[in-house]
Amino acid sequence: MSQINRKKNNYKGYMLITLMLVVTMTIAGILIFFFYINRFRTVTDANWYDHYYVMITEDAKSSLWQTAYEGAYQAGLENNSYVDLLNSSFDNNYSKEDLMRIAIASDVDGIIVAADESTEMTDLINEAAAQGIPVVTLYSDNTQSERCTFVGIGSYDLGREYGKEVLEIVQEKQDSGVQISMQPDEQNSISLTTGISNPVKITVLVNAYAQDSGQNILCSGIRETIEKEKQDGIEIELSLVSVDDTNTFSAEETIRDIFMENELPDIIICLNELNTTCVYQAVVDYNKVGQVNILGYYDSQTIIKAIDRNVIYATISIDTMQMGRFCVDALTEYNTYGNTSQFFIADIALINKENVALYLGGEAEDEE
Repeated sequence: MSQINRKKNNYKGYMLITLMLVVTMTIAGILIFFFYINRFRTVTDANWYDHYYVMITEDAKSSLWQTAYEGAYQAGLENNSYVDLLNSSFDNNYSKEDLMRIAIASDVDGIIVAADESTEMTDLINEAAAQGIPVVTLYSDNTQSERCTFVGIGSYDLGREYGKEVLEIVQEKQDSGVQISMQPDEQNSISLTTGISNPVKITVLVNAYAQDSGQNILCSGIRETIEKEKQDGIEIELSLVSVDDTNTFSAEETIRDIFMENELPDIIICLNELNTTCVYQAVVDYNKVGQVNILGYYDSQTIIKAIDRNVIYATISIDTMQMGRFCVDALTEYNTYGNTSQFFIADIALINKENVALYLGGEAEDEE
C-alpha cells in the first residue's frame, strides 16, 4: 500500500508542478503583453505627437511593405503623427488578428491593416470602430466591416494591363518571323512555330486563401481585355492555379509542380512579389528561359534585374510609397472632420525591357 501511495503522491506532485508552470507562463505572457502596450504609448507621449497610428501587414520585412510603411511614416511626420510598423516591434510572429487586438487594447489613434474578408477580421475592425479607433484597410479590403476607407489598386485596371501584355507577347511571336498555318479542318486554328502554342496557354497564380473579390475582378479584367482585343483566329486558354503563399517554401512547392508537368504554360502571370521571384528562380533552375514568358508583380531589384536579363518579360509596379501616404492622409482627414473618402487608388506603371534602365538607375549599363 505504501508503494501505491508514493506513486499517487508523485503523480499529484507532477500535476501541481505542471499547473504552476502553466499559471506562471500565462502571467508572464500577460505582463509582456501590457509591457508592449505601455511602451507604445510611452514612445508617443515622449515625443509629443498629436496622433499615434500603427500599421499591421503580412510580412513586415518585404520590400513592398517596407516602402508602404516609409510612405506612411513620412506622411505622419508631416502631420505631427507617429506611425509604428507593429509587426517589427515583436520578436514573435504574431498573426494579424493578434496584432489587431494589441492595437485595440493600446487605444491607438488609428489602425492601418492589410485586411481580408474573414469573419474574425471583420469583428476586430468593428470592435476598433466601436471604440472610436478609425481603421484603414490597405492593399486588401474587408468590405463587410466598418473600416473608414480602403487604400489599394484598381483590380480591373491591373487586369487590363496584364491582358494587354499577353497580347503584346503573342504579337511579338508573330512579328519575329512566325509561320502561321491554317489547319484544313479547323479554320480558326493557328500554329505558332516560335515556341508559343495554340491555343496560347496562360496560367494565373492566385492566392489560395484570398477571400475578397479583388482577384476575381482582376482575372475578369485579363479575360475581357484578351477577348476584346485579340486577333481573329488566335485561341487563348486562361487557367488559375492556387498558390499557398503564406511562406516561401509552400509557394516554391506549388510552382515547382507547374514546371514538372509535361506541358508548360506559355505565359505565367504572378500577382505578388513572392510568386514572381519564385517563378523567375524556377525558370532559371529548370533551364526554361525563353520558353516561358513571365508577367510579374512589383518592382524589387531582383525583379528589375530579371527584366534586364530578359528572364521576366514585364512587371507591374505599384506606387506603394503613395499607398502609405494615402493611409495617413485618410486617418488625418477622418480624425479632423469625422469622415473621409471611401477609396484611395494608388498609381500603377508597367516596367519592361524598353524602360527598365530607368528603374535600374544606370546599373544595366554598368553590368554590361
